[in-house]
Amino acid sequence: MNVRKGFYLMIMLLVTLELFGCAWFQTKEEKTAKELAEQGMKTLKEKNYAKTIEAFEKLRDWYPFSEYAVLAQLKLGDAHYYRREYEEAISAYEEFENLHPNNESVPYVVYQIGRCYFDRRQAIDRDQGITRKAVESFERLIRSYPDSPFAGKAKEHLRICNLNLAEHEFYVGMFYYKAQHYKAALERFKTILKSYPDLGIHYLALQRITVCQTKLENAPRAAK
Repeated sequence: MNVRKGFYLMIMLLVTLELFGCAWFQTKEEKTAKELAEQGMKTLKEKNYAKTIEAFEKLRDWYPFSEYAVLAQLKLGDAHYYRREYEEAISAYEEFENLHPNNESVPYVVYQIGRCYFDRRQAIDRDQGITRKAVESFERLIRSYPDSPFAGKAKEHLRICNLNLAEHEFYVGMFYYKAQHYKAALERFKTILKSYPDLGIHYLALQRITVCQTKLENAPRAAK
Protein backbone atom coordinates (compact mmCIF):
# COMPACT_ATOMS: atom_id res chain seq x y z
CA MET A 1 0.00 0.00 0.00
CA ASN A 2 2.83 2.41 0.88
CA VAL A 3 4.54 1.53 -2.40
CA ARG A 4 1.37 2.42 -4.32
CA LYS A 5 1.06 5.74 -2.49
CA GLY A 6 4.69 6.50 -3.22
CA PHE A 7 4.12 5.72 -6.89
CA TYR A 8 1.17 8.13 -7.07
CA LEU A 9 3.14 10.85 -5.31
CA MET A 10 5.97 10.45 -7.77
CA ILE A 11 3.59 10.75 -10.72
CA MET A 12 2.03 13.90 -9.27
CA LEU A 13 5.47 15.40 -8.69
CA LEU A 14 6.52 14.72 -12.26
CA VAL A 15 3.35 16.30 -13.62
CA THR A 16 3.85 19.36 -11.44
CA LEU A 17 7.42 19.76 -12.60
CA GLU A 18 6.39 19.42 -16.20
CA LEU A 19 3.67 22.04 -15.91
CA PHE A 20 5.56 24.57 -13.83
CA GLY A 21 9.17 23.76 -13.14
CA CYS A 22 10.36 22.86 -16.60
CA ALA A 23 8.47 25.71 -18.26
CA TRP A 24 10.12 28.13 -15.82
CA PHE A 25 13.68 27.08 -16.63
CA GLN A 26 13.04 26.89 -20.36
CA THR A 27 11.42 30.34 -20.51
CA LYS A 28 14.35 32.06 -18.84
CA GLU A 29 16.67 31.00 -21.66
CA GLU A 30 19.45 31.11 -19.05
CA LYS A 31 19.73 34.91 -19.27
CA THR A 32 20.86 36.76 -16.18
CA ALA A 33 19.41 40.03 -14.94
CA LYS A 34 22.48 41.85 -16.25
CA GLU A 35 22.12 40.28 -19.69
CA LEU A 36 18.46 41.24 -19.89
CA ALA A 37 19.31 44.78 -18.80
CA GLU A 38 21.98 45.04 -21.48
CA GLN A 39 19.61 43.63 -24.07
CA GLY A 40 16.90 46.10 -23.07
CA MET A 41 19.22 49.10 -23.25
CA LYS A 42 20.61 47.95 -26.60
CA THR A 43 17.17 47.60 -28.19
CA LEU A 44 16.08 50.90 -26.64
CA LYS A 45 19.00 52.64 -28.31
CA GLU A 46 18.06 50.93 -31.56
CA LYS A 47 14.46 52.15 -31.11
CA ASN A 48 13.20 48.59 -31.15
CA TYR A 49 10.78 49.35 -28.36
CA ALA A 50 8.81 46.11 -28.59
CA LYS A 51 11.99 44.14 -27.86
CA THR A 52 12.89 46.60 -25.12
CA ILE A 53 9.57 46.02 -23.39
CA GLU A 54 9.98 42.26 -23.73
CA ALA A 55 13.46 42.30 -22.18
CA PHE A 56 12.61 44.58 -19.28
CA GLU A 57 9.35 42.81 -18.50
CA LYS A 58 11.29 39.55 -18.20
CA LEU A 59 13.87 41.24 -16.01
CA ARG A 60 11.18 42.73 -13.77
CA ASP A 61 9.24 39.48 -13.46
CA TRP A 62 12.15 37.05 -13.13
CA TYR A 63 14.48 39.14 -10.99
CA PRO A 64 12.27 41.50 -8.92
CA PHE A 65 14.96 41.96 -6.28
CA SER A 66 17.83 42.49 -8.68
CA GLU A 67 19.76 45.75 -8.74
CA TYR A 68 18.59 46.05 -12.35
CA ALA A 69 14.88 45.86 -11.47
CA VAL A 70 14.75 49.62 -10.84
CA LEU A 71 16.23 50.29 -14.27
CA ALA A 72 13.72 47.88 -15.84
CA GLN A 73 10.72 49.68 -14.34
CA LEU A 74 11.98 53.08 -15.47
CA LYS A 75 12.85 52.03 -19.01
CA LEU A 76 9.55 50.20 -19.42
CA GLY A 77 7.90 53.58 -19.00
CA ASP A 78 10.22 55.13 -21.58
CA ALA A 79 9.67 52.35 -24.13
CA HIS A 80 5.90 52.61 -23.83
CA TYR A 81 6.13 56.40 -24.11
CA TYR A 82 8.16 56.24 -27.30
CA ARG A 83 5.58 53.83 -28.72
CA ARG A 84 2.89 56.37 -27.82
CA GLU A 85 1.32 53.85 -25.48
CA TYR A 86 0.67 56.62 -23.01
CA GLU A 87 -1.57 54.83 -20.53
CA GLU A 88 0.91 51.96 -20.24
CA ALA A 89 3.73 54.47 -19.83
CA ILE A 90 1.87 56.33 -17.08
CA SER A 91 1.22 53.05 -15.28
CA ALA A 92 4.91 52.11 -15.42
CA TYR A 93 6.07 55.56 -14.28
CA GLU A 94 3.56 55.68 -11.43
CA GLU A 95 4.60 52.21 -10.27
CA PHE A 96 8.23 53.34 -10.33
CA GLU A 97 7.43 56.39 -8.20
CA ASN A 98 5.37 54.35 -5.75
CA LEU A 99 8.09 51.73 -5.33
CA HIS A 100 11.04 54.15 -5.29
CA PRO A 101 9.77 57.53 -3.97
CA ASN A 102 13.27 58.69 -3.02
CA ASN A 103 15.01 57.68 -6.21
CA GLU A 104 16.93 60.43 -8.00
CA SER A 105 14.93 59.73 -11.20
CA VAL A 106 11.57 60.65 -9.66
CA PRO A 107 11.60 64.25 -11.03
CA TYR A 108 12.16 62.83 -14.50
CA VAL A 109 9.34 60.34 -13.94
CA VAL A 110 6.89 63.06 -12.87
CA TYR A 111 7.92 65.11 -15.91
CA GLN A 112 7.32 62.13 -18.19
CA ILE A 113 3.88 61.55 -16.69
CA GLY A 114 3.11 65.15 -17.55
CA ARG A 115 4.41 64.61 -21.08
CA CYS A 116 2.14 61.60 -21.51
CA TYR A 117 -0.79 63.94 -20.97
CA PHE A 118 0.75 66.93 -22.73
CA ASP A 119 1.34 65.01 -25.95
CA ARG A 120 -2.37 64.14 -26.11
CA ARG A 121 -3.76 67.66 -25.76
CA GLN A 122 -7.03 68.21 -27.57
CA ALA A 123 -8.07 71.10 -29.81
CA ILE A 124 -9.60 74.07 -27.99
CA ASP A 125 -13.11 73.07 -29.06
CA ARG A 126 -12.76 69.71 -27.31
CA ASP A 127 -12.81 68.64 -23.66
CA GLN A 128 -9.64 69.75 -21.88
CA GLY A 129 -9.47 67.04 -19.21
CA ILE A 130 -6.18 65.67 -20.56
CA THR A 131 -4.64 69.14 -20.59
CA ARG A 132 -5.67 69.70 -16.97
CA LYS A 133 -3.98 66.44 -15.97
CA ALA A 134 -0.81 67.63 -17.67
CA VAL A 135 -1.06 70.87 -15.68
CA GLU A 136 -1.42 68.91 -12.43
CA SER A 137 1.70 66.85 -13.17
CA PHE A 138 3.85 69.82 -14.21
CA GLU A 139 2.72 71.91 -11.23
CA ARG A 140 3.51 69.02 -8.87
CA LEU A 141 6.99 68.73 -10.38
CA ILE A 142 7.67 72.45 -10.07
CA ARG A 143 6.34 72.51 -6.51
CA SER A 144 8.11 69.38 -5.26
CA TYR A 145 11.39 69.59 -7.20
CA PRO A 146 11.95 73.28 -8.02
CA ASP A 147 15.71 72.83 -8.48
CA SER A 148 15.40 69.97 -10.95
CA PRO A 149 16.30 70.74 -14.58
CA PHE A 150 13.02 69.06 -15.49
CA ALA A 151 11.16 71.76 -13.55
CA GLY A 152 12.42 74.29 -16.08
CA LYS A 153 11.13 72.18 -18.95
CA ALA A 154 7.85 71.71 -17.13
CA LYS A 155 7.36 75.50 -16.91
CA GLU A 156 7.57 75.78 -20.69
CA HIS A 157 4.96 73.06 -21.18
CA LEU A 158 2.81 74.49 -18.40
CA ARG A 159 2.55 77.82 -20.19
CA ILE A 160 1.38 76.08 -23.36
CA CYS A 161 -1.19 74.10 -21.38
CA ASN A 162 -2.54 77.22 -19.68
CA LEU A 163 -2.77 78.99 -23.02
CA ASN A 164 -4.78 76.07 -24.37
CA LEU A 165 -7.12 76.25 -21.39
CA ALA A 166 -7.51 80.03 -21.77
CA GLU A 167 -8.30 79.65 -25.46
CA HIS A 168 -10.83 76.96 -24.60
CA GLU A 169 -12.54 79.29 -22.12
CA PHE A 170 -12.65 82.02 -24.77
CA TYR A 171 -14.05 79.60 -27.33
CA VAL A 172 -16.83 78.52 -24.97
CA GLY A 173 -17.45 82.13 -24.00
CA MET A 174 -17.92 83.08 -27.64
CA PHE A 175 -20.26 80.13 -28.13
CA TYR A 176 -22.48 81.48 -25.34
CA TYR A 177 -22.13 85.03 -26.63
CA LYS A 178 -23.30 84.11 -30.12
CA ALA A 179 -26.22 82.25 -28.57
CA GLN A 180 -27.02 85.47 -26.68
CA HIS A 181 -26.41 83.84 -23.31
CA TYR A 182 -24.46 86.86 -22.15
CA LYS A 183 -24.34 86.01 -18.46
CA ALA A 184 -22.77 82.59 -19.14
CA ALA A 185 -20.38 84.16 -21.63
CA LEU A 186 -19.39 86.82 -19.11
CA GLU A 187 -18.44 84.21 -16.54
CA ARG A 188 -16.20 82.43 -19.05
CA PHE A 189 -14.42 85.64 -19.99
CA LYS A 190 -13.95 86.53 -16.33
CA THR A 191 -12.39 83.11 -15.72
CA ILE A 192 -9.68 83.97 -18.22
CA LEU A 193 -8.73 87.09 -16.26
CA LYS A 194 -8.77 85.22 -12.96
CA SER A 195 -7.07 81.96 -13.88
CA TYR A 196 -5.03 82.70 -17.02
CA PRO A 197 -3.70 86.30 -16.88
CA ASP A 198 -0.70 87.52 -18.85
CA LEU A 199 -1.07 84.99 -21.65
CA GLY A 200 -2.15 87.49 -24.29
CA ILE A 201 -5.72 86.34 -24.65
CA HIS A 202 -6.87 88.30 -21.60
CA TYR A 203 -6.97 91.45 -23.75
CA LEU A 204 -9.66 89.88 -25.91
CA ALA A 205 -11.44 88.70 -22.78
CA LEU A 206 -11.51 92.26 -21.40
CA GLN A 207 -13.13 93.52 -24.59
CA ARG A 208 -15.77 90.83 -24.46
CA ILE A 209 -16.48 91.46 -20.80
CA THR A 210 -17.31 95.06 -21.63
CA VAL A 211 -19.58 94.02 -24.49
CA CYS A 212 -21.37 91.38 -22.40
CA GLN A 213 -21.94 93.82 -19.53
CA THR A 214 -23.40 96.36 -21.94
CA LYS A 215 -25.67 93.71 -23.44
CA LEU A 216 -26.89 92.66 -20.02
CA GLU A 217 -27.54 96.24 -18.93
CA ASN A 218 -29.55 97.04 -22.05
CA ALA A 219 -31.43 93.75 -22.32
CA PRO A 220 -34.88 93.25 -20.75
CA ARG A 221 -34.78 91.41 -17.43
CA ALA A 222 -36.30 88.29 -18.97
CA ALA A 223 -33.54 88.11 -21.56
CA LYS A 224 -30.77 88.26 -18.95
